[in-house]
Order: sequence, then C-alpha cells, then structure tokens
Amino acid sequence: MKVKVDEALRRALAVSAICLVLASQFVGAQNLGTQPQVNVAVQGQTAAQPEGAFLNFINWIGNVIAPVGAGGAVVGAVVSWLHGRGVGRWLAAGAGLLAVSGVTRLIEFWIANGTAGVP
Repeated sequence: MKVKVDEALRRALAVSAICLVLASQFVGAQNLGTQPQVNVAVQGQTAAQPEGAFLNFINWIGNVIAPVGAGGAVVGAVVSWLHGRGVGRWLAAGAGLLAVSGVTRLIEFWIANGTAGVP
C-alpha cells in the first residue's frame, strides 16, 4: 500500500527541512567563550564580537568566493570563445569579481588596522 502525499504537504516538508538546516547553522555557531581568537580574526577579539565576525566574512568573500568566481568566469569565456560566441560578458564578470575581491581586501585592511590606519 502506497502513501500518497499531496504537493502542498511535500512543499511544507521541504521548507521545514531547509529551515531546520539553516537554524542548525545558527545554533551550532562558533563560541569561544572568553578565550580570544588569535590569527584568525581581529587580534584580541573573539568571534562573538562584531569586528571579528565581520572580518571573517569579508575575508571569506575577498579571498575565496570572488577569486574562484573570477576563475570560473574566465573558464566560461574560454568555452564561449571555443563555441564562437561572445566573451565580453564573461570577461566583464571576471573583472568585476576581481574588483570585488580587491575592495573586500581593502576593507579587511581597514578593519585590521582600526583607528591606527587613519591619521
């Protein structure tokens, strides 16, 4: 005997499963307590403080996501060129992602230096 599940129930189960996965990410977030996080975020700050969390986020975008995306855009440009299509949009996307990487690295530099970087 098969159990038939209607479409509305399937969608509700899928949405609740996604919400459960996302909620578990927040519940199991990094908690160092009173121990400082060294050589990963802002010196002397913990990951619970906004400066450390923001620097980690900027570091991830600038050092991982944008350069990998730029590499993927260059590969897309090569594939488009091989098929005889336009490559301008791919190259523009790659350049834009590298620009995002550069700007996020600049923000990371400003956060790391704090007020010492501003005269």
